[in-house]
Amino acid sequence: MPRCYARRRLSILTALTALIASAVLFDSPAASAALPTPVSAATARTYLASLTVAAENRTGYDRDLFPHWITISGTCDTRETVLKRDGTNVTTDSACAAKSGSWYSPYDGATWTAASDLDIDHLVPLAEAWDSGASKWTTAQRQAFANDLTRPQLVAVTDNVNQSKGDQDPATWVPSRSAYVCTYVRAWVQVKYYYDLSVDSAEKSALQRYLADC
Repeated sequence: MPRCYARRRLSILTALTALIASAVLFDSPAASAALPTPVSAATARTYLASLTVAAENRTGYDRDLFPHWITISGTCDTRETVLKRDGTNVTTDSACAAKSGSWYSPYDGATWTAASDLDIDHLVPLAEAWDSGASKWTTAQRQAFANDLTRPQLVAVTDNVNQSKGDQDPATWVPSRSAYVCTYVRAWVQVKYYYDLSVDSAEKSALQRYLADC
């Protein structure tokens, strides 16, 4: 094979490889939600086995008992902090409100370019926390839970998906995107374990079932 032809062929192959690589990147989600990585499935199974099993009690629950979207830094509250964390190319105004960017919702696989299309989900809902032990906490403890950026507890997701989830636990609701279910249940168990929250029997059974497939 003539050397010049070989060089041309190598150049074409290199260009094709680069094109394929860029196509793979383009087809990937614009941004993967930066939820703090939850514990492994093995650790989650160990944690789950140690959680207290108890019936839930919602007596006295009020969302306002969990002060949320507190100031995190400067003019940025918890919501805006998560939007910046979970988005790509996010720009904000002087009040830290997101003006542009791209967000990939890991629950349903949708991508959004308007912050108004996103909710910040409390992975373990506030009402669920109340039901399983937070009713005995101080207001400061409930505030820490509602604004926890360290544990895998807050994530930006499609607003109507979050609203359809409501306060359900994994016995009745997990993300429709099956690739994210393992991450979701590992995170759920980690948060419940860290905050010493109980699980009800149906919830525990569902978690065991999902974790067995992780």
